[in-house]
Amino acid sequence: MRNRLEEKVAAQLGPTYTYETHKLSYTISHTYIPDFIDEANKRIVEAKGNFPLEERTKMLAVKKQNPDWQIEMVFQNPKAPINKGSKTTYGDWCDKHGIAWRKA
Repeated sequence: MRNRLEEKVAAQLGPTYTYETHKLSYTISHTYIPDFIDEANKRIVEAKGNFPLEERTKMLAVKKQNPDWQIEMVFQNPKAPINKGSKTTYGDWCDKHGIAWRKA
């Protein structure tokens, strides 16, 4: 058990319950509005000054769930690190994940 509350609950529930023995998948649905879109050619262009973890995670999900669309990131500074102290830049991250990118 991770804490006293979980120990207390386990004691109340009894031996028919197991503790953290299964993983259950779930999906949270969101919508995404691209900055620029070419519907005829199924191309998305996203302009970014800052590219925090939440945005990177979103772009990976959009790419995975919409494989017929091409995504291109346009960065103010593609050489900026993805987080403080990282050697990975915005451009490096895109290269790693197969997302086209360029400098504005």
